[in-house]
Amino acid sequence: MPTITLPDEKGGLSPFTLSAPRDFPKATPPFPRVALAAAHVVADTRAEQDPWLDAKIDWDRTIAFRKHLWSLGLGVAEAMDTAQRGMGLDWVAAQELIRRSLDAMKDVPGAVMASGAGTDHLAPGPDVTVDDVIRAYEEQCEAVEAMGGRIILMASRALAKAAKSPADYERVYARVLSQVRQPVIIHWLGEMFDPALEGYWGNHDHMQAMETALAVIHAHADKVDGVKISLLDDRKEITMRRRLPKGVRMYTGDDFNYAELIAGDDQGYSDALLGIFDPIAPAVGGALASLSRNDLATFHDILAPTVPLSRHIFKAPTRFYKTGVVFMAWLNGHQDHFVMVGGQQSTRSIRHFSELFRLADKAGLLRDPEMAAARMRTLLALHGVA
Repeated sequence: MPTITLPDEKGGLSPFTLSAPRDFPKATPPFPRVALAAAHVVADTRAEQDPWLDAKIDWDRTIAFRKHLWSLGLGVAEAMDTAQRGMGLDWVAAQELIRRSLDAMKDVPGAVMASGAGTDHLAPGPDVTVDDVIRAYEEQCEAVEAMGGRIILMASRALAKAAKSPADYERVYARVLSQVRQPVIIHWLGEMFDPALEGYWGNHDHMQAMETALAVIHAHADKVDGVKISLLDDRKEITMRRRLPKGVRMYTGDDFNYAELIAGDDQGYSDALLGIFDPIAPAVGGALASLSRNDLATFHDILAPTVPLSRHIFKAPTRFYKTGVVFMAWLNGHQDHFVMVGGQQSTRSIRHFSELFRLADKAGLLRDPEMAAARMRTLLALHGVA
């Protein structure tokens, strides 16, 4: 196995010898949990563009990665924050991404996908009303449904700005849910992922906000497939999970505690819609295959080493986690460069990448150690680390 010199936590340099990649159990759906991976996009580095302002996508590599996820038995959560929605990917590009992914899915038997519909084409501002937010949601929901897609109802920055009370949230969601053709996944994205969503559901206290969210879900349970909460707090998720109407799923969005939440307890479990599933997809498929056999020991043995990796990728400022996701895709050969839409590859330090590299190796997720080491050396050289 190759040895590479990496920056360490003390600011010095230390040798690191890679391990052999782990051979995960074959993923054979159906699984006992619904597992959706929020997938990243691959930037087109050859396109003429202003990299901070334009969203030029390498469509071939982007769609190939979705096929990789489907091949492992995972579903795809399309055009979500992992795809840099609201951080480089606008609604125009998101529509093209959804359309291309839906087209690709037709050639994959059993493939599952749901797509983000929100209000990101409506800039928050003092003149934006709750009715404007409703119209924006309606526009995006109609567009996704017209393409034949299922909806993930994304949290709205414009609503967080325009709403004056929990009642405004209830009115918006009631109006939107009354019109959708199929049950949707409601996405509650915490402020650690997007500071503009602070105070969502009309309250800065998550437990009080949860009351409003639950009221909406209970009032429209026939239009809600499930709710994904991304608060990075397992206790809050379990509390909400136990209060959901019968038949409404809890999709964990907790990239810190997903293993235990998916495994569940004697009162239930969480399904999953996670950004971390993008870089750890082979492990997830293997773990869920083990869960299908009621082999909890192997399930935890596979996922346990991925949790420190995920906590590192999603460390504060959490909104920059996409950089770690794309870094892993580059290390594993899913793309030929480490460049992101909006220049977001610059949001983490070389010490952050070095620790991520170590943790990915420990989890057995560097599928070609020689290639991963060569690419890491290139990144180190670009940062002046010899």
